[in-house]
Order: sequence, then C-alpha cells, then structure tokens
Amino acid sequence: MSRDFNAWMSGFRDSIADYGYYIDFEKVHRNVDGIKVELNILNSLIGSKNIEADFENLMRKYPEVLKCIPLLLAVRANEIYCQDENGGYLFQFDFGKYPPNSHAHYERYKYFMRETGLFDLLENHIVNNLVDYATGVETGLDSNGRKNRGGHLMEDLVESFIQKSGFVKGVNYFKEMYIHQITDKWNIDLSAISNQGKMEKRFDFVLKTSNMIYGIETNFYGSSGSKLNETARSYKTLALETDTIDGFTFVWFTDGKGWTSARNNLEETFDIMQHIYNIKDLEDGIISEVIK
Repeated sequence: MSRDFNAWMSGFRDSIADYGYYIDFEKVHRNVDGIKVELNILNSLIGSKNIEADFENLMRKYPEVLKCIPLLLAVRANEIYCQDENGGYLFQFDFGKYPPNSHAHYERYKYFMRETGLFDLLENHIVNNLVDYATGVETGLDSNGRKNRGGHLMEDLVESFIQKSGFVKGVNYFKEMYIHQITDKWNIDLSAISNQGKMEKRFDFVLKTSNMIYGIETNFYGSSGSKLNETARSYKTLALETDTIDGFTFVWFTDGKGWTSARNNLEETFDIMQHIYNIKDLEDGIISEVIK
C-alpha cells in the first residue's frame, strides 16, 4: 500500500515534551535537601536589625552556611569572582577547603553579601524562607536541563511502544547495539552497511523476532537545522544498503516540525524506504503491525 507523504507529514508534532520534561522536581528537592540545614540557619538573618554582625557570628559558629550562598545567586559553583572599584576577588564557598579564618576574611564575605544584594534580600523581608526561595532557584536552574532531557524523549517514547507491543528488554529487544554486536550475537553479515566511512554504526534499538532482526533509529526535530538534510540522506543510504541484507530490516521513527525546512530530502527517503514512521503511526499500533 503506497502512502501519501504530505498526509503523513501533516501529522508531525510541534513538541515531544512529556510531563517530566519541564522540571525534574525529584532532582530539585534532592539538591535543596542537601543544604536544608544550612538554609534554615541562614533563615535566622531574615529581618535582622544588625545583619553584618549576625552574619559574622553565623560564619564563626557555622562556617558551613557559606556553601549554600552561591545557589542564592543562582550559581552552580562553589567559587564566584567579583570585582568593582575596590578590586577583584575570587570568593570560595567550599567551607571544608577554605574556612573563614581572619577578620579580613569575614569583612570580605560581608562585603560580598551587601554588594550582591543578599543582605537586602534578608534584612528587608524580601523573602520569608530561604528553603522555599532555594527551591524556586533550583527549579529555574533545572530548566537548563531540558535540552538533555529532550534528546532522550523520542527514544523513551519509542521504547514505551516497543514494550507495549510485548517485547522484553535483554530478551528480544536491545538498546544501543553496534553492528559488530549484532553480527556476533546472531551471526548475520552486515558488511553492506558502510556508514559512509564514518564510525561504526550503532542502532538505538534492535528487535529480534523468529525470522527477522530489526535495526531501529529514532529522532525528533522540533526546530530546523542543517543536520536534518544530512540525517535524511544518510538514512536513505542506510535503507538502500540494508535492503540487500536477508534477515535484516531498517526501521526509522522520526517526527517534529523541524522537518518542514528539509521536507524534500525527507520525501526522497520516504519514497524509497518502506519502514519510516512518525509518532501517530506509533500510536496507531504500527510496531505490532509490521514487526513480526
């Protein structure tokens, strides 16, 4: 049955975000829990009428409070460099390595707290609880992790449909297998897959049925870029090469509105490749239909 490329592509999605994509709250709470005691000690400065002296007393008594200062400025490091007309200084907040140890040291850290606005935040009741504040900061910082999470979303989605179709990991489906591993495991000649002289090809998933090995690639492109044309071309080559191998079938799951800019190259691959599918195909049960 021939499929219509335009109809197929019209079902491509804008986004592949799942519910855990936006913020990893488990990680946020774990990071805040690691400094909760120190944050609660610093809470004693909120509304202080003599914050410089109170802060110095805390540093002397509980030097470990310093380790949570960078997070209050949304910095993921235990060193912060600052400079102004009075010069520059590398402030170190790893109290284990660099405990405050002199009058000048305490003065310097008080200057840091004043100039960065942290004293103002505390003494003027701009925040009422540093644990809540730190949770908010951690949440903001975690949004930087979306790019990494996004890279695995299509893979995770495809894997969930593989499992739903009754395949069992390590038994009849495998993650991230190189050509030599497939060759060794099932004694199949895959020398026709050239990978155009680049590094050895690795498939995202390999499924094994009684009479076929399926090599699966997955990707999602939410935005356009030069990589898409190269991907479409290399998968077209891969499809032509694997067509010559008995007992092996190449399957490609792709989606994303990013393909709009590279639709011609994708259409060329679609025209010669029998097993190219999108998310809608997955939802419609394509795995059970074609992988037998």
